[in-house]
Amino acid sequence: MGIFTHREQIMRLHEHWNRKPALQKVYSKFYRLIASHLTNQPDSKVVELGSGIGNLKEIIPQCITTDMFPTPWSELVENAYELSFQDETLSDLILVDVFHHLQYPGTALTEFHRVLKKGGQVLIFEPCISVAGLIVFGLLHPEGLKFNHSIQWTVPPNQMLESPEYYTSQGNATRIFLGSSYRKRLELWREIKVTRLSASSYVASGGYTKPQMLPDKLLPLLGTTERLFDLLPWLFATRMLVILVK
Repeated sequence: MGIFTHREQIMRLHEHWNRKPALQKVYSKFYRLIASHLTNQPDSKVVELGSGIGNLKEIIPQCITTDMFPTPWSELVENAYELSFQDETLSDLILVDVFHHLQYPGTALTEFHRVLKKGGQVLIFEPCISVAGLIVFGLLHPEGLKFNHSIQWTVPPNQMLESPEYYTSQGNATRIFLGSSYRKRLELWREIKVTRLSASSYVASGGYTKPQMLPDKLLPLLGTTERLFDLLPWLFATRMLVILVK
């Protein structure tokens, strides 16, 4: 998918967002969860990578929005593999539904580590693949899980990074942060915290592109259900918040 098509996709997401108040409420809850985990360091500098239509800024107004090309909602153009920020200058780096688009996650994580202050964090919000997640993201989502594909950890030698090709693999965060295969490759991080969420209200909202399963007035009733489902993350989790502490 080229940049032009990617731009078109963002504009379509903006249209879907404006038509779905329930989805807006669901993501506001996600954003508040992320906001509650910010470091709040003195002289903090919070940056979001891949800001899309810039909704996070409604909850975290001090956040600097970025994308890989200019958009109406981004303040900076940034490449996750070659960030423009100086060493140890950011307190928090946020990625919402972006990590599964990183074809070379190891290269990106090394770059994130470089720009973070000591005690700084990467906050990664992603699909989580449980039994329910297999259905939601494996069968119902067009981007797929690609569990049968190997993950290329770092950029191959001599490959240009100015315009990364479009890539997606929604199972990558689960494989990397919940499995054991990549544990040694994450040892540069002082601490890794993972919270898995059933996020049944997200599923019921239909996300950006699928039909909504319940009317708006009934979606808040799923709150109690979510708390119960969260007790069995291996079965019900469809979302995860990963926090990497430098």
